[in-house]
Amino acid sequence: MALRRGGLASLRTTFAVSFAAVAAGVTVLVGFLSYDAAARLVRVDQQSAFAEVVQDLQDEVRNNTMTPQDFSSSEPGHDIVRPSRTDVQVLGPAGEVVDSGSPALPVTAADRRIAVSPVAGLAVQHKDVAVGQDVYRIATVSLGGERDAGRGAVQVAQEFSDTEDLLRELQQRTILMMAAVVVAAGLFGWWLARRITHRLRILASAAEDVARTRRLGIQVPVTGSDEVGRLGRSFDRMLGRLAQSEEDQRRLVQDAGHELRTPLTSLRTNISLLRRIDELPPATREDLVDDLAIEARELTDLVNELVDLAAGQSDTEPKQRIDIADIADEVAVVARRRTGRDVVVRVSGETAADARPAALQRAISNLVENASKFDRGGTTPIEIAVTGPERARQGGGGRQGAIRVEVLDRGPGVAEGDLMRLFDRFYRAADARSLPGSGLGLSIVREVAIAHGGASFANRRDGGGAVIGFTVGGQG
Repeated sequence: MALRRGGLASLRTTFAVSFAAVAAGVTVLVGFLSYDAAARLVRVDQQSAFAEVVQDLQDEVRNNTMTPQDFSSSEPGHDIVRPSRTDVQVLGPAGEVVDSGSPALPVTAADRRIAVSPVAGLAVQHKDVAVGQDVYRIATVSLGGERDAGRGAVQVAQEFSDTEDLLRELQQRTILMMAAVVVAAGLFGWWLARRITHRLRILASAAEDVARTRRLGIQVPVTGSDEVGRLGRSFDRMLGRLAQSEEDQRRLVQDAGHELRTPLTSLRTNISLLRRIDELPPATREDLVDDLAIEARELTDLVNELVDLAAGQSDTEPKQRIDIADIADEVAVVARRRTGRDVVVRVSGETAADARPAALQRAISNLVENASKFDRGGTTPIEIAVTGPERARQGGGGRQGAIRVEVLDRGPGVAEGDLMRLFDRFYRAADARSLPGSGLGLSIVREVAIAHGGASFANRRDGGGAVIGFTVGGQG
């Protein structure tokens, strides 16, 4: 039981892990692409904004003669010349800091060269400059001057660390969201796998019960119209067929054992008499040998019919397109040679069908042998009638659209009480028990008819005799 539970738990785990893995892969991919696109958009937007600030400052100092005092934080209107959300630091003509920014920005040799440049609007930029705990991007723009002397420069800085902090927070939230989605997908996958495998566990339990108890009549309570439901119904039908097959085999063995006792007992008795055969009169010896021959032949016929009956149930012979009238002609030829009786075949309608020729030949032969046995010494012909769908008659077991095979004789007929049991295995009417035979011939006819989608039938014939036959195919 532990192995079974482990196996099913493994199936649920595999399903849940697979579901979570797919969800994780999709979530990670979507999250990564979303974060990357958002980060690129934010960084590009920040860079564009800073580039616009620097460009505006360059245009301002080129179009107007401006001095460091114009950018001083102590001058009125400094909020107009200082760009918003930026740190501004003013450098003097020698590159010295005349108005420090907040925080103070570092001044490099390149910045000092810009400050002494007489050309207005020259700029130098520095990326990822660490100022204290923050990271800035700095641009230094010259104010211009006369001849070889400049009036100074303005440094504009924009903090990028706050943007990176924002992106890191976005990254953390994205990771948390992906983790939550993966966990939720795993839990949902586990629930879904448990729901799906619940009916599979029922099937597994039923299979284990069958293996443990060997009882095939177990009802499988599986519902649904999906693949699992279809599997459950197919499993239930399979168990039903196996149970029926087991019951048929058990009944066949029991019936065969019962029928085999009589000839075996008689053989054993006659064999015991062989020990004193020298003491018996010649006539008794001849009777004894004849009895042994008859009993051996009946025993052989019984065994052969049992084998034929079992083989007929297996349906191993493939179907092919044949004309049943041709099969009837072949049977009639053999029957004339064996019995010396006149056997005629009457055919009407379409008699071609998809069938197993050997099985049909066996069934028709059994019917003819049965007729000749009960009509022993008769002078009228035994008739084999094969009627196609166009002229098929109703009643007596016939089916609309079926091919009907009948064997008609003028024997003593069948008693009304025997008609219903005539095709049972080993059943023999009271007036037939003294005749040779095993009682399996008509049972084989019924099995062949059922295997071909038809049915067997028996009727009393007008004017005396019997009509016994079967149908092939057709709709009930």
